[in-house]
Amino acid sequence: MSLRRHLENLRRAIGKGVFPEQFSWLLELRARRLLLSPARLAARMPVEPHLSVLEVGAGSGFYSIDVARRLTRGRLSLVDVRPGMLQRCRAKAAAAGLTNVAFVVSDAAALPFASAAFDLVYLVAVLGEIRDADAAIAEVRRVLRPAGVLSVSEHLPDPDFTTRTTLRSRLHRCGFSPIGDEGPWWAYTSTFCLRPQPGAASE
Repeated sequence: MSLRRHLENLRRAIGKGVFPEQFSWLLELRARRLLLSPARLAARMPVEPHLSVLEVGAGSGFYSIDVARRLTRGRLSLVDVRPGMLQRCRAKAAAAGLTNVAFVVSDAAALPFASAAFDLVYLVAVLGEIRDADAAIAEVRRVLRPAGVLSVSEHLPDPDFTTRTTLRSRLHRCGFSPIGDEGPWWAYTSTFCLRPQPGAASE
């Protein structure tokens, strides 16, 4: 690979946009655990052993393994647009002896799942990378069950960091209502439920 290509990938790694696979090792730095560790994230979300869970933008799987371990009777599906990242996730799951994880290459704006397929969908430091975030959120809404939960976590120094205020405003427009917030402003987790559609029958 040329020096120019290396420099371009480095610029992308520390700038806005989809994180390049070549710098996936940056996602695994110990310092990231100080910002938001996998165990802390899993504890912030309503993860129950039997749930069907979807992680959108799994990256290298930094947060995936801790969530999958809690799903003793459930299943975790990992979606990422980059096949190389999912290969890293697959290797981690195999090393951990996990058999309840699925790996799906897909754009977040066109999820290849049936409607109402998941109890919980979560994203970590990825919403700002998605080219059409509103379309992706609409897809999340479609694949969530009526009583399902969406969890979105953001932390600095992610160049695509989304503030709580911006996140709430965007998700409100897309039919979600906030139900919880944890963590400081620079490393937070917000959870949302689906807002009933006008005229929809109550459960």
